[in-house]
Amino acid sequence: MDLRHFKYFLAVAEELNIGRAATRLHISQPPLTRQIRALEEELGVELFVRTAKGVELTQAGEMLKEEAINIGMLVDAAIDRVQRAGEGKLGRLDVAIFGSAIYDIIPKLLQDFRTRLPDVHIVLHTMNKNEQIEALRQRRITVGFNRMTPPWPDIGRELIATERLFAVLPDGHALAAHTVVPFRALADYPFVLFPNVGRPNFSDLVLDLCKQHGFEPAVAQHVGDAVTGSALVARGFGITLIPESATKSLRVEGTTCRPLADAPQAVVDLSCLYRANDQSPLLKAFLGVVREYRAANERDAGENSAH
Repeated sequence: MDLRHFKYFLAVAEELNIGRAATRLHISQPPLTRQIRALEEELGVELFVRTAKGVELTQAGEMLKEEAINIGMLVDAAIDRVQRAGEGKLGRLDVAIFGSAIYDIIPKLLQDFRTRLPDVHIVLHTMNKNEQIEALRQRRITVGFNRMTPPWPDIGRELIATERLFAVLPDGHALAAHTVVPFRALADYPFVLFPNVGRPNFSDLVLDLCKQHGFEPAVAQHVGDAVTGSALVARGFGITLIPESATKSLRVEGTTCRPLADAPQAVVDLSCLYRANDQSPLLKAFLGVVREYRAANERDAGENSAH
């Protein structure tokens, strides 16, 4: 028995006439009659009885009609799901996240993607840079987000944003009275740096910026993320730097954030990472959201600079 048998049977069951069912199926009447007889022989039951006007369903035929309708609906639903999966509209997206970007940019991207494709199940995994690359290569995740990523031949990279850095200062700090903070003024205070894994990392960037401005900072603490770093700043351990996106959502009581003056190079990138050979429609759909977000950000930045 195959789906064709159900299709033929259902046509006869609904038309209750072999001739009309054959016309509906665009086949001649004799092959259709043979198919119905073959189905009855396979099932070992009589499905129809002949009448003057055509045929009528037996009790077994009535039951098979109900099941055939259900099977048809299940097949249609399966076809629809398969087609949507092939178009990147259905499935599972495993996403690796990290540190400071989760406070603003990544949630916006994920929300936009979920709004457009609500039937895609998004699963988040917290991983550092090295863990993300390994997980991509092992196909445990579809995309990852990270900063300062070196080139790998098997890993694709889509730039999302380039963010300014802000100084995080304890409330009441002398520099907090400034609208913007001269970078060189930070040399007089101890630094809280993060993270300390996955080279190159954000700590390396901060140390290099200090070197460019003619000083080597005193490092009070190395911590794992921006939240811990800002919390230590609030308790007087020193100062730290965070990307601009973190200042919009990361509010640590007892701290003040200020943009940096005379340091146009004090910026950090955020990129989306994926397998370079991944041709899946789901990845294509997600990268489309990333590219639209970047284009909108660049457009807004251009308009703001014009004003």
